[in-house]
Amino acid sequence: MISFPNAKINLGLHITSKRRDGYHDIETCMVPIPLYDALEMIVDKKTVFETSGLNIPGEEKDNLILKALKLLRKDFNDIPQVHIHLHKNIPMGAGLGGGSADAAFAITLMNQLFELYLEDWFLEDYAAELGSDCPFFIQNRPKIATGRGEILEPVEVNLKGDHIVLVKPPVHIGTKEAYAGVKPQAPKNNLKEILKDKSSWRELLVNDFEANIFPQYPELAEIKAKLYEMGAYYAAMSGSGSTVFGLFKETPAKGNWPSEYFIFEGYV
Repeated sequence: MISFPNAKINLGLHITSKRRDGYHDIETCMVPIPLYDALEMIVDKKTVFETSGLNIPGEEKDNLILKALKLLRKDFNDIPQVHIHLHKNIPMGAGLGGGSADAAFAITLMNQLFELYLEDWFLEDYAAELGSDCPFFIQNRPKIATGRGEILEPVEVNLKGDHIVLVKPPVHIGTKEAYAGVKPQAPKNNLKEILKDKSSWRELLVNDFEANIFPQYPELAEIKAKLYEMGAYYAAMSGSGSTVFGLFKETPAKGNWPSEYFIFEGYV
């Protein structure tokens, strides 16, 4: 059985408070985009985890897909051995949620493959144990995310037909680094109201990480400025990672980006 975990972008991201558990409360709108990994899972004599495509750093045992398998086996000890192959296409440390998507799609795939018949809310509970962004990818529709990112509320955001350009330079921004310079504060504007009017996004739709990260990595600020020069009606950093995206009403001309950049263009 095969599935295709997709990436996401953040439309606005507010860091609203520091929590007692060490995490931060946030407010953001997450939207799925058509940039995909490929995840295949079949029953086999022993559990094997293989990858291709982009190199995945870290130890295999720390991969969220294997953690998802271990998590489900706690409650369903008759889950058989599986052969898993992940083809990695979504860059890591990019603010695109690729690892979270892989974990959530693995949970959904196992629910189907092993006929567990778990409803979405149950799958979201499992996903929340793996990471803050993971529950979003269970239903995989535009949502306002609050709390650590695991509290989800449907929202109407219509990007259908809009063109998206993702630009990721060879820069990795760790989560701790991203949060280090952020001063939590209540958002100045209502995110749901802003999302209703695309013409206000450039002025009002803010990613709080940019204020700290852009001075450290001016290359990212330059990418954002170039996307606006290309005609984007909105451009921003996605999440806390190093990808900057632009949204366009019409297909833009090809940007002259350095060869070492990761570039993705498509329709939302």
